[in-house]
Amino acid sequence: MMIRFECDYTEGAHARIMKRLMDTNEEQTPGYGMDEHCERARAYIRKACQAENADVHFLVGGTQANTTIIASILRPHQGAVAASTGHIAVHETGAIEATGHKVLTLPSDDGKIKAEQVKELYDAHWNDVTHEHMVQPGLVYISHPTENGTTYSKSELEAISKVCRECGMPLVMDGARLGYGLTAKDSDLSLADIARLCDVFYIGGTKVGALMGEAVVIVNDALKKDFRYSIKQHGGMLAKGRLLGIQFETLFEDGLYYEISQHAVDMAMMIREAFAEQGFSFRYDSMTNQQFPILPNEALLKLSEKYSFSHWEKVDAENSAVRFCTSWATKKENVEMLIKDIKAL
Repeated sequence: MMIRFECDYTEGAHARIMKRLMDTNEEQTPGYGMDEHCERARAYIRKACQAENADVHFLVGGTQANTTIIASILRPHQGAVAASTGHIAVHETGAIEATGHKVLTLPSDDGKIKAEQVKELYDAHWNDVTHEHMVQPGLVYISHPTENGTTYSKSELEAISKVCRECGMPLVMDGARLGYGLTAKDSDLSLADIARLCDVFYIGGTKVGALMGEAVVIVNDALKKDFRYSIKQHGGMLAKGRLLGIQFETLFEDGLYYEISQHAVDMAMMIREAFAEQGFSFRYDSMTNQQFPILPNEALLKLSEKYSFSHWEKVDAENSAVRFCTSWATKKENVEMLIKDIKAL
């Protein structure tokens, strides 16, 4: 049977979540996230973020979260600033554009953008005498970790946040894999830092132990009004909302979110070390659950006999960059088997 390393949502949900869902299956609760489980989950998340006044909403998935957040913030003539590799720019089938908002991309090799780039784009727009004929930059979107497994340092996020606030552009963080970023060994960011520096962000559940669901955290008071209307309009509101609340309640009541995220990162570091010991280089310097070794095509053919992984990009005629992705449920014995085969290349 193929051992899968191509993404972090190949498995279902953590056993404790499944048990909690079963234990509460026949409870009768209000719908649409207005139940006691959702309220407890909100309280846990606010405490973890050290943001007692934050609004917390549970949406069914990442694309719904991104489109709902962005559409709720922007006026019709505004667009979202993002890295050229950003999820909303390349992996959401034009979902943002379908809501009437252009994605304004900045060049990026590693998935991150810099504060200086944001300021340059903002100044270029407003210094152009014909700016009213162009899409106005209205918010800045980043991912942590990025599509390439890279993470923002506290100083980098502080610099971007400072520029965004000077320019009056809300800062939005996509946290689909946030747990894996927070537990990366080179991370100096906490949830409290993110809540302090971002206007809106979301905590990913789909890729970090839940069956599905994302927790959107709105810190900026000016962006809170009528957000539930936007959730409903953009298809992100679940009638049986308690199913999302129960999952985040379980993930955050006693640190399970961090525990399972750390496991995924630990497994990825074992894989990274094995490739490095064999002399292979990496396309991106990722300390998260996504690893991007550059391997000879012949070696990839050999590994693909037993393992599934993602082909990322062709490096040259003989070599390709690929992605090995671990998850909260990755089995150590499978990683050890992979390491044995890496050493045999």
